[in-house]
Amino acid sequence: MTTNDRTQAQKEARLGALRRIFGDDKPVIAMVHIPALPGTPRYDASGGMDALVESARKDISALQEAGVDAIMFGNENDRPYQLDVDVASTAGMAYVIGRLQGEIRVPFGVDVLWDPLSTVGLAAATGARFAREIFTGVYGSDMGLWQRSAATALRYRRQVARDDLFLLFNVTAEFASPLDARNVAQRAKSVVFSSLADAILVSGPMTGQAAPLEHLESVRQEVRDVPVLANTGVKHENVADILKLTDGCVVGTSLKVDGNTWNPVDRERAVEFMRIARKVRQN
Repeated sequence: MTTNDRTQAQKEARLGALRRIFGDDKPVIAMVHIPALPGTPRYDASGGMDALVESARKDISALQEAGVDAIMFGNENDRPYQLDVDVASTAGMAYVIGRLQGEIRVPFGVDVLWDPLSTVGLAAATGARFAREIFTGVYGSDMGLWQRSAATALRYRRQVARDDLFLLFNVTAEFASPLDARNVAQRAKSVVFSSLADAILVSGPMTGQAAPLEHLESVRQEVRDVPVLANTGVKHENVADILKLTDGCVVGTSLKVDGNTWNPVDRERAVEFMRIARKVRQN
């Protein structure tokens, strides 16, 4: 097999994984940010769990009408973030997803910031098709020293009988810096080999801020046999450039009213975003 044949085979295997789950070669995964959950400083006890369900319901409806390929539930407003998440947050997310399960028409995933085991456990409880987290590496972060073990997370995935759960490995943690001298492309390539990543995510420094295009390009060059997706800061203005370099993206802030992370999804912004994304994919 020639180098070109091998590269083509890797590409077909990579895109095949995305088609099986998302139905497209370059999926747009849109965030459903559940408002602050019980036990966190910003939880609105007066509105209670019903308010969280209604907020998520409206966002799901707007995103599905806009034609996104998948949605991902996250506890983005559980600030200050924890590395070992309180049980109430995970249970609260499971309650919200369970209440809305019958209204979800696209594949969905989960992310319990910043706890891999809670994320895998939530996916097992709700039937999520995919999950996103920091599964590897050591970071200095706003939350203190951040150390993760893919070995523990993947063994837990086996314990909860979810070998089919597609794991998106974020290799550039937000709100943190890696305590690792290797560049992002080297780390990504190593994670695919040593930690059995199903896909690689490349992020910017924090929510709503884009990863440099050169990071996306360098990771794509090094990582050939699993998907590489952009994870933060994907906007109407840059999605065309990003999708040309990657196998898809995760988008949240850009689809909100006024482009504000904490606002509801703006259906018209989401429709326009998907129009741009489809045009890129058709080409």
